[in-house]
Amino acid sequence: QVQLVESGGGLVQPGGSLRLSCAASGTIFRIEAMGWYRQAPGKERELVAVIDSGGGTNYADSVKGRFTISRDNAKNTVYLQMNSLKPEDTAIYYCRQSVVLRLGLLESHYWGQGTQVTVSS
Repeated sequence: QVQLVESGGGLVQPGGSLRLSCAASGTIFRIEAMGWYRQAPGKERELVAVIDSGGGTNYADSVKGRFTISRDNAKNTVYLQMNSLKPEDTAIYYCRQSVVLRLGLLESHYWGQGTQVTVSS
C-alpha cells in the first residue's frame, strides 16, 4: 500500500549538520501529520518533531532551536534539518506519516525503515 523510504543519515562530528528525508509512495489520497522519532540504544523511541497538514510544528525540548522539520506535499516528503548536532543525538531516526488512503477512510500510520545518525569525533 504505502512505503516510506528514508535517507540522509550518517556519521557527523559534534556541531555538524545532517538533513534527513522521508518519501512516501503508493496509494495516497492525503497525508495528515508527518513526524520524526528516534531511538537510542537501550532507550525507548521518542518523538523528535512533528508537522501537521497545515504546517504547524512541534518539537522535543531537547532539539528546539537546532532541528527544523518541513514538508513538501507535492512530493509526499518530510525533511528534518539537524544543526549543531550533539553526541546525545546519536540514534536511529524513524519517520512516520499518517496517510489517508482514500476519501472517506480514516488515516493509517506508516513507518520508515530507520536511518542511523551517529554524532562522534
